[in-house]
Order: sequence, then C-alpha cells, then structure tokens
Amino acid sequence: MHDRLIRASAKSLAIVATLAMLAPMPAAAQFGGLLRNKPSSSGKTQSGCDDSAGKSVGRSIIGGMLGSAARRMGGIASFIPTPEVAGLLTDAIACKLEPEEQKQAADATLEATRGEEVGSTSAWSSGSRQNVSGTSTVTGKTALADGSTCMDVNDVIIVEGEETKVSKRMCKRPGSPRYEIAQV
Repeated sequence: MHDRLIRASAKSLAIVATLAMLAPMPAAAQFGGLLRNKPSSSGKTQSGCDDSAGKSVGRSIIGGMLGSAARRMGGIASFIPTPEVAGLLTDAIACKLEPEEQKQAADATLEATRGEEVGSTSAWSSGSRQNVSGTSTVTGKTALADGSTCMDVNDVIIVEGEETKVSKRMCKRPGSPRYEIAQV
C-alpha cells in the first residue's frame, strides 16, 4: 500500500512539474513544432520560425488535431500557409501570421502584382492582433522567352515590433489569372 502511494505521488509530481514547465509558454511555443512538417537540421528556418518537427506521419496527424482544436478554442497561428494562400506567401512570412492575417498578406501581394508595375505597394494591418502589419512591394519585372512574366516582390511584416523581410520571385504563365511564387 505504502509503495503504491509513493508511486502515485511521484507520478502526480511528474505531471505537475511538466504542466508547470509548459504553463508559462504560449500555445504556439508548446505546439508550434508539431504543426510544421518540413525537416531542418537546426530546427529553425532561416527566418527563425520553428521547423523542427520533421516529416513524421504521426506528428502530422497529432499536429493537425491539436492545431484544429487550438484554433477552435481561441486561435493560435497555424504556422503553415493555409491552402488558399500557399502560392502567394513564403513559409517565412506565413509561419508568423494567423490564418486571417495570412489572407490579408496574400491579398496585399495580389493587389501589388495586379497592376504589374514596378514600385506598386499594398499595405495591410491585422484585424485580430494589434502591432501586426505588413506590405508587399513589386521591385522588379521580367518577361521570359516562354511568354511568362515574373516579378520580384518584397514582403515585410511587423509582428510585435519584430520586422521580417522576405524577397520572392513570382511568375505568371500565359493564360494564368495571377502571379504565384516561382518554383526553383
């Protein structure tokens, strides 16, 4: 009886200690690694976003369930581009934005590239978080021999005072309705 009580107390203490370590961290820090699926040797991308989960199927399934549940309970950043913005935002930008902000950033890219003019800029501000905003600016344009047109676009986001800048090459094939990030 005494041994069972000691084991139960030790188990309870371990659970409490684990919860205490997790409690002060934001949900994104606790679960962010589970919500990514690209491997990285350092665990971080060049942009500083967490990228340590690897391609484990189990992690993908658990991450999907946890991410979905967390977003329903009050929302955390999804850390991956939502399907509707995947061709317009880089992971380095998307991983720092909530899904609604990803849509705003993608819309800004669409607006900046729509006019097809170098220097065209579109700005946005988050409707859900203060101190989150961004811009997309067309910095160059090139016509390719196959009839495609490519643009260089600089995205800048500011999240809680931290600025992230990413340059991307976006191309539009003949007959395509919009520019999308070029696959290298």
